[in-house]
Formats: sequence, C-alpha cells, structure tokens
Amino acid sequence: MIVLTILISLALISCKPGPAAGEKPLDTAAALKIVKSGTEGVKIKLQQNSPPDLLYDQNELVALVEVENKGASVNGVNDLQAQDCFVQVTGFDPNIITGAFNIPRSCSEGIGTLEGKNVYNTRGGTNILEFTSSVSLPLGVTDYTPTLNFLACYNYRTVANPSVCVDPLFYQVTSEQKTCQPRDVPMGGGQGAPVGISYVGVDMVGDRAIFEISIRNQGTGRVLSPFANIQNCGQSSLEYRDLDRVSYNVQMTGGGKINCKPQDGFVRLTNGEGKIICTFAIPGTSAFETPLLIDLDYSYVESLRKAIRIVQTPQ
Repeated sequence: MIVLTILISLALISCKPGPAAGEKPLDTAAALKIVKSGTEGVKIKLQQNSPPDLLYDQNELVALVEVENKGASVNGVNDLQAQDCFVQVTGFDPNIITGAFNIPRSCSEGIGTLEGKNVYNTRGGTNILEFTSSVSLPLGVTDYTPTLNFLACYNYRTVANPSVCVDPLFYQVTSEQKTCQPRDVPMGGGQGAPVGISYVGVDMVGDRAIFEISIRNQGTGRVLSPFANIQNCGQSSLEYRDLDRVSYNVQMTGGGKINCKPQDGFVRLTNGEGKIICTFAIPGTSAFETPLLIDLDYSYVESLRKAIRIVQTPQ
C-alpha cells in the first residue's frame, strides 16, 4: 500500500500544468524582443477635458496628467523611483493661477515605483497625477488665455548588446577557416529608450578591433546631462553643459585593453546625433563573435502644451 501511494503521488505531480509565466520559451523570447525595442521612455498625456478649454474664474482648475513608462526595464533598469522622474506645469502667471499648481510632482507618487516594460507587462506602468488650483483674475481683467506647458523630466538608461565579430588575424587566414567575418551592425527599431544606438561600425587593424558607435536621439524630447536638475527642470537654469550630453560605458567580454573617445566618458549630441570610437585589443588567433556591452546614462525632457481660457464669472 505504501508503494502504491507513492506511485500515485508521483503520477499526480507529473500531471500538474507548467508555470503560467513563459509557458513556452518562444513566448518569453517574443516578449523580451518587444520589451527591448522601441524609442519611447516616459510619456505624458492629459485626461479628457482636464483641464477644460474654458472655465470661469470662480471654478477650480483641475488637470489630470497620465504618466506612462514605456521604456525597457530589464533587471530593474528604468523602473523609476520617487527621485527619478517629475512632472511640472509652467507657462502661467502664479498670481492668477495660485496654489501648488506649478510644484513638481513625482511620476511614481502614490505607487512607489513606476515600472517600465518587462516580460510580464509589455506596455509598462502608468500613474495619474492630479494638479489643482484656484483662479483669481485681477481687477478689470475679464479674460486670461495662458498656454500650459506640462513637462516630464526623468533619468533614464539605454542598454544595448549588439553581437559583433572580431578577427585578430583578419588578413592572414582564409575565410573558410573562420566562423564569422567582421561586419558593420545596423541597429534599427531602438532599444526601448528615447536615446538609442543606430549603428555600430566594425573594423580590424592588426589585433585591434575598432568600433564606431553612432548614438541618436530617437524620441520627441530633449536630452539632458545625467547631472541636470530634473526635480525643477521647468524653472531651473540649464547651462550649456547640461544640454545634449550622454554618459557612456562600453565593454567587451572577449577584449583586452580599451581606449574610447571622447575620453571623459561623455558624448555630446549635435543635431540629435553623436559618435563614440572605441579600440579593443583582441587576444588569440581565431575569429569569434562576442557581445559589445553599451550602456548610456542621461536625463530626458518630454513636454506637451494645452491652451486654456479663463473668463470672469458673470455678475
């Protein structure tokens, strides 16, 4: 009886269904491909009729801002904490639209973490922020028509791992003896972030591999230095060193000594584009493929505008 009970238990265990997440390897791979593509990061949009196009000065002004984190989150990268992302409203006279309407609010307010896209949620996390204010028109003013500017300022990272072929004896061994040949790597579709790698040029000079890495602002906003003040970016004074600067780190598991330019670890984008040139010493005597590990660190600003009209309440 004991043996029979054990056999029945083993049969029942073997018949249990598999785990719900990633039931097939292809499903998980397809989800990961969706997560690691695209050119969006944090996006903001206004809820319908909030704020309204027209309101009276005795009404409360309410704006509901939906914040979406549509960038790639792998191993927690780009999951935004309270200090990583802020929404702010500018473009109005604070003597007329009073209160805390222009005070920056964290994108993850009330939820702790605004998650990015992952294999369990390929759309990313969302949150709704409510901005409220009273309105007071000056004496004799019957009509006020500001254009409200909603800004989302956030810290972000782009992680790319293109597979490259390197060959320390590129000119000395026949192609039949090689498993791969060094080729340039086009990278369309983005890497799940507004700043992306668009192209990797590959060249061999002796036992050195030279990579020309092209970076592009593929989003609709403005790139800022990772050290820029994002908490009050609508009101803070941004200097030249805060604009269009991206911090970078490039590594290769199959490479030796590295030399990258610009040497300070920052690349400046001109007309939305920039380049990094990296040289690696390649050991051994045979060609092989290896991932090139590229990590970009920066801040980013998205904005949208909404014109409203405030009129004096009829007496």
